[in-house]
Amino acid sequence: RLQDVFVSAVALILLLPVFAIISALIHLEDRGPVFYVSDRVGIHGKRIRFYKFRSMVLDADELKKDLLDRNERPDGPLFKLSDDPRVTRIGAFIRRTSIDELPQLLNVLRGDMSLIGPRPQLPEEVEAYSDIDCLRLECIPGISCLPQIYGRDTLGFREWVDLDLRYRKNWSLWYDFKILLKTAKVVLHPSAAR
Repeated sequence: RLQDVFVSAVALILLLPVFAIISALIHLEDRGPVFYVSDRVGIHGKRIRFYKFRSMVLDADELKKDLLDRNERPDGPLFKLSDDPRVTRIGAFIRRTSIDELPQLLNVLRGDMSLIGPRPQLPEEVEAYSDIDCLRLECIPGISCLPQIYGRDTLGFREWVDLDLRYRKNWSLWYDFKILLKTAKVVLHPSAAR
């Protein structure tokens, strides 16, 4: 927790200029809100308010139901569409560079999330979990995790959960540090994700 507080506080201060520029670009594109805020499921099923830079059109959640038949992750409750028509121009850039995730540093500072841990998912996705899948809820959710560095968007739901369960089983401060370093490598060189 001390590591999370220190790193997130320092990062938020250093990244203030980036926050200002990205906020302006998002707002200029369609005059909508800068942040996307949603309910996610945290540790032990606790609901948390989850923050991201908004990368989609304003009515993205309503449009999702019309795209469900194109889901590229059919083996579970997660939705993924690589050529999602709801993504804005600035949204495509901030997603590709993972800048859209930076506001989650606020979640880390608040204690809802950690720097490393299983990604927090939507309540309707968690409702479809099996008993085994629910074991990933025994960890504090994180900004990055094993699936983010070993396949990310190419993984099926089962592979994703299996990696999260491996993290749960092998957790240590050193393990978190190694994942953090690999995350930086993947963000800087996306082809390094495998």
